[in-house]
Amino acid sequence: MIDRATTGRTKKSVSDELEGQAKKPPLLRYLRDRASATTNGIRAAERRQQRAQTIGSVLKSTVSIVLLVWVVLAILSVLGVNIAPFIASAGVVGLAIGFGAQNLVRDFVSGVFMLLEDQYGVGDNVDLGEVSGEVQSVGLRITTVRDIDGTLWYVRNGEIARVGNMSQDYAVARLEVPVALTADVDRAEQLAVEAAHEVISDPSMAGKIIGEPEMLGVQSLAADQLTLRMTLKTRPNAQWSVERKLRREILRAYDENGISLPYPQGRIHAVVGGQETNGT
Repeated sequence: MIDRATTGRTKKSVSDELEGQAKKPPLLRYLRDRASATTNGIRAAERRQQRAQTIGSVLKSTVSIVLLVWVVLAILSVLGVNIAPFIASAGVVGLAIGFGAQNLVRDFVSGVFMLLEDQYGVGDNVDLGEVSGEVQSVGLRITTVRDIDGTLWYVRNGEIARVGNMSQDYAVARLEVPVALTADVDRAEQLAVEAAHEVISDPSMAGKIIGEPEMLGVQSLAADQLTLRMTLKTRPNAQWSVERKLRREILRAYDENGISLPYPQGRIHAVVGGQETNGT
């Protein structure tokens, strides 16, 4: 019942809507801009669905505890055991548990506030300090996170000091492009932006990108290379796939237009038969 109440739509999920949006080819730029409003609505619906799943997880944990206590008391009552003393002493026991299980109470309270403040939900990619990955479940005491290697981590809610949520609102694909010192910087920047526009025009990437590429210029300068930085706003959790696509297209554009990359160069000194020879 809880799953049915918190899941909502079952015939057509939000992911199906996003897939349908991604399959629509971006014919004109202004059409994509108009469609961004629809994408924002779908993103909000997806966020509501994730939060509903999180609330469902907590409700199921609470109902399980309540039902367990009720079943135990009912069994004792059927067996003829007087449960009045148990109920009367519940306050005293609760006070004792409060002093003896402060960590448990802290975990519970922290979990409740995380849920009410919508810090993260099931399906979000988060950074909890010691571990980062996708949230699998949020319970009254424990949050489970699966990292990129597939390891399932059990994190106590009371031990979470800070949360970095990478799945809310939008993300940014950030590229650091290394270029040789002898390369034409203006041409390299122009080719990188053109490659980014080719990625945007790709129908398979249309549903992942919500902004325009921004070339920030030279980010760093070293003895053997310089680094160009470019950013592109994307949908949540899509920045990594967009970055991989951008790197591939920029590398292809640089190779076709003769933009040199900073390869290591040097001379090899070897001694052969008592005579020193030089090589490159």
